[in-house]
Amino acid sequence: MKTLTLLRHAKSGWDDPVARDFDRPLNAKGARAAETMGRHLRGLGLAFDLVVASPAVRVQETLDHFAGGLGETLAPEWDRRLYLASEATLLDVVRALPDTAEQVLLVGHNPGLEELVLLLAEAGALRQDVAEKFPTASVAVLEVAPHWSEARDGEATLVRFIRPRDVDPSLGPDFG
Repeated sequence: MKTLTLLRHAKSGWDDPVARDFDRPLNAKGARAAETMGRHLRGLGLAFDLVVASPAVRVQETLDHFAGGLGETLAPEWDRRLYLASEATLLDVVRALPDTAEQVLLVGHNPGLEELVLLLAEAGALRQDVAEKFPTASVAVLEVAPHWSEARDGEATLVRFIRPRDVDPSLGPDFG
């Protein structure tokens, strides 16, 4: 089985005066959440053979902070198709992943990431949690078919869904 880890970019700064949404940076809480999630995944022993990410500024900054927490240098493949991608586009990207990669980290945006989890994952409590909300800096880990090209609707197992507030309550919606 292949392992697909989905990371939604961390909380971005809506107050920053940028001309394009693509250029919106993280805010301080987002930077802290991304690093916290990286540290948490390091503690779980998760590693990645391949990282594919949207080139949006907030995704780049998320990965920088996430890598710091993970304690690893990540060398993402920047894929413009991931910027605000639909679940159909994301599924195309997943199905085209090289079979030499066993553990892939895909980093992007909602609603596409949430919809991809709901498309791929079989029914269960974790899937229901994702359906309620896939907050910024959250991580979903799915086990998919033995070959990326065989990823099918409803056939993946959602083995983890971790929100920043699950790791550090101060990163929840009630805190600044």
